[in-house]
Amino acid sequence: MRNWRVCIVAVFALFWATGSAWANGALGTWATEGGKSHVTITACEDKLCGTIIWLKEPLTEAGEPKHDANNPDDALKTRPIISLPLLAGFVPGEEDNVWENGTIYNPEDGELYSCVLTLLDAGTLKVRGFVGLPLFGKTQIWKRIL
Repeated sequence: MRNWRVCIVAVFALFWATGSAWANGALGTWATEGGKSHVTITACEDKLCGTIIWLKEPLTEAGEPKHDANNPDDALKTRPIISLPLLAGFVPGEEDNVWENGTIYNPEDGELYSCVLTLLDAGTLKVRGFVGLPLFGKTQIWKRIL
């Protein structure tokens, strides 16, 4: 009977540790480099995804909410920037605190890029967007808000 209890405790500990690793990882709300926007990263099934939840300048010069005007798909140009899916498809990498095989959408140019997320410390996320190889890309440093 005692061995059975030990097994149950071990299973719960394993689930708790796995959940804690995700919770203490890239999940949360991040200020993008330059503070132009805030992105919330969440678990989407078994992958990570991220959505824009705040803009420093949410309105156009005409006083209207900003939309995805640079999207090459005309049907998507009316999507509001706030609530726009920005990150998608990230899976844990071989190294701790690295998520790879994801994409990042850039609403400023309407392009989708390959991306790697690296948690540098509890409050700092390195976001590397690229075309082809990570060598050909751009890195931003995001700071944790929540």
